[in-house]
Amino acid sequence: FGVVYRGTMSYDSIDVAVKVFDTLQVGAFQSFKAECETLGAIRHRNVNKILTVCSSADHNGDAFLAIVTAYVPNGSLNDWLHPGADMNGDASSALTLLQRLNIAIDVASALDYLHHYSGTTIVHCDLKPSNVLLDNDMVAHLCDFGSAELLKETTSGDLAKEISRISRLKGSIGYVAPEYGLGGTVSTKGDIYSYGV
Repeated sequence: FGVVYRGTMSYDSIDVAVKVFDTLQVGAFQSFKAECETLGAIRHRNVNKILTVCSSADHNGDAFLAIVTAYVPNGSLNDWLHPGADMNGDASSALTLLQRLNIAIDVASALDYLHHYSGTTIVHCDLKPSNVLLDNDMVAHLCDFGSAELLKETTSGDLAKEISRISRLKGSIGYVAPEYGLGGTVSTKGDIYSYGV
């Protein structure tokens, strides 16, 4: 839903990532709102935290939406699993077995927190390697909560949110739980399916 820029906060020289939303794209406002709602109060070592947000008008009077997060320097897990021209595909860019195991544990820890300990159950809805960022110590940070859902308890006691058959499918092809495409419900089980992929 936009472009991510690298920047530096002038008052403390911290490197940041600035996600600027393309407000002309359908769903940009909903994605911005979802990220703000889900990440605003989240504090977990494996979730990329929001430092600040901007919701205003640009010089033309058009809506301007941006989210500023901590910059995570080692790119995405996808970059490491499928090295391209940036990493030259050499052996030094390959993840060791221990690094892979630690990354899997980090992502599982983030999901456990979001699903059970964040106050409100949060389902990421778009878990995939490109939404897992790696810091200097190769610690994984879950990011991009634009498709996330906050779940409420139903009358049966289950946590779920109905997916409208008209609304867009949540998630990315190849990672989305099959039941989402069949008009199922958004649940923590969908994230677990994506984690397994």
